[in-house]
Amino acid sequence: MTSETPENPSWLLYGANGYTGRLIAAAATREGLRPVLSGRNRSAIEEMGRELNLPSKPADLDSPADLRAAVRGHRLVLHCAGPFARTSAAMLDACLAEGAHYADITGEIDVFASCHARSDEASGRSLCVIPGSGFDVVPTDCVAATLKSRLPAATSLTLAFEAGGGPSVGTARTGAAGLAKGGRVRRGGKLVTVPLAWKSRTFVRDGTPRSAMTIPWGDVYTAFVSTGIPDIEVYMCVPPRAIQNTRRLNLVRPLLGLGLFARLLERRVAASVHPPSPEKRASTNARIWGEAVTASGERALLEIETPNGYDLTVTAALGIVKRLLREPRPTQTGFLTPSQLMGASYVFGLPGVREIQAS
Repeated sequence: MTSETPENPSWLLYGANGYTGRLIAAAATREGLRPVLSGRNRSAIEEMGRELNLPSKPADLDSPADLRAAVRGHRLVLHCAGPFARTSAAMLDACLAEGAHYADITGEIDVFASCHARSDEASGRSLCVIPGSGFDVVPTDCVAATLKSRLPAATSLTLAFEAGGGPSVGTARTGAAGLAKGGRVRRGGKLVTVPLAWKSRTFVRDGTPRSAMTIPWGDVYTAFVSTGIPDIEVYMCVPPRAIQNTRRLNLVRPLLGLGLFARLLERRVAASVHPPSPEKRASTNARIWGEAVTASGERALLEIETPNGYDLTVTAALGIVKRLLREPRPTQTGFLTPSQLMGASYVFGLPGVREIQAS
């Protein structure tokens, strides 16, 4: 059990023993926050609690009663156990039932959509639902909202990013699980399914062209909510060979969603991934580009640099946690994007973030 005080409200960190969860728990402890650690692996969660001198409350996502008991009494839950397409609904159910704000670090379009569908339910309970509280999608969402403020008449939005350091096992598994759904973009405000790596183009980083392909990043959903811009595409910078290989997957895409094939693909991807070391995270960063265009061709550009995506996830998510803990009765409730809750300038105040170009 943990006791809540006005100085240290109680909150639950679920998936605390995963790669990103451990980073968040360690950083929270350094900042004097004391999350209650939770997750499915009882022995790992309890051992981690002893290591960090934090309370722990293991819980099984497959047991609604178990999950509600874990959430009960907490001001909010930061959910870090993916793939979120499989885990978010159960946790959101528990949060709404027990009166806790919900935040997660997903980048999955369908998760944003399912959370958004429950906005009125959350508002009726004076609760906030804020998926995408990490690198997915805080920096790109803030870039989108900033460009909208600079060019209010924008009708199309292009976002792109290049992230260094490599993914965690959980992120890689999530990416593999989403391949069967293909790519997605916004057209006329509607989500449209397109082939994987549907478009490719280059972005220039410090004078060097970077090849990039369209991906179904969370901003295809959230940037429309934040800005109302009807046409949206998101690109990820990858080597040209990766674009070619991704396009080949379109030939077998119907197979990628079949149970056995999907599980084998996820396991193979997870086995090939090694999460970035502290040294790797410290020596790599991310670059984000945004371009808004009006119907008449007027443009606004914005380019920012951020720390490694995992380090930014830690600071961005904890900033959102602290905001919600400070405001037991927030003025905004229901489904919110990061920029809607924190403001378009939020990312610019995070450690290691700087604007490269604006026009």
